[in-house]
Amino acid sequence: MPSEKTLSFRLLAAPVIPVIAALCRLEVQDAHHLPRTGSFVLTPNHYSDIDPVVIGWSVWRLGRVPRFLAKASLFSVPVLGWALRQIRQIPVERSGRTHGNNPLTAAHDLTAMGEGVIVYPEGTLTRDPGLWPMRGKSGAVRIALENELPIIPVAHWGTQAVLPRWSKKISLFPRKTIHIKYGPAVDLDRFRGGALSQAALLEATGLVMDAITKLLEDLRGETAPAERWNPAEHSQTEYGAL
Repeated sequence: MPSEKTLSFRLLAAPVIPVIAALCRLEVQDAHHLPRTGSFVLTPNHYSDIDPVVIGWSVWRLGRVPRFLAKASLFSVPVLGWALRQIRQIPVERSGRTHGNNPLTAAHDLTAMGEGVIVYPEGTLTRDPGLWPMRGKSGAVRIALENELPIIPVAHWGTQAVLPRWSKKISLFPRKTIHIKYGPAVDLDRFRGGALSQAALLEATGLVMDAITKLLEDLRGETAPAERWNPAEHSQTEYGAL
């Protein structure tokens, strides 16, 4: 099977990796949970704009290629948009659709070739004041269930020291340590093979968010709030905006 790490991906990764490596070091736990071959859906927590770079680097170091469902607006940025298209990232509009295509179909096309997809189930930076995962959306679960894929939770802690939430100012010195922990595939067997009702999708998404939160609790050595932050119950400007 051809390597996922195509020439385009290697050429684009070459200048990025030394920069991010100068900013931070990764301490990765339980990396064996990320499949070394075959398709998967990876679901990280999200609280800094630099999160995708860090998670992408971690996945790359483990021998896989990071492909994200990414905000469509990024594809309009000169140079960056061209680069994202070259490495087949998936643009998603705020409405939840790609430019003329369904993002779930685009994700299916990638996974049909044995590749992984990284989906932030929260959809945006968490609004939780303590940086805990907030209520998730069902896209990641739907991709996993409709394509019979494992959904792998992962949590990280430390990117806020490099780039705080809603900030544009990167901290260059000293070099930061970012802790990453992969978890086993979330057991969604009882949701497979049947109709995906909204209730089933919400329940399955809750299980995924529980798994991510547990990993983050392990990294932080703290206990998350008993009730997960629900952005629908709070003002969008209460804790800032993207």
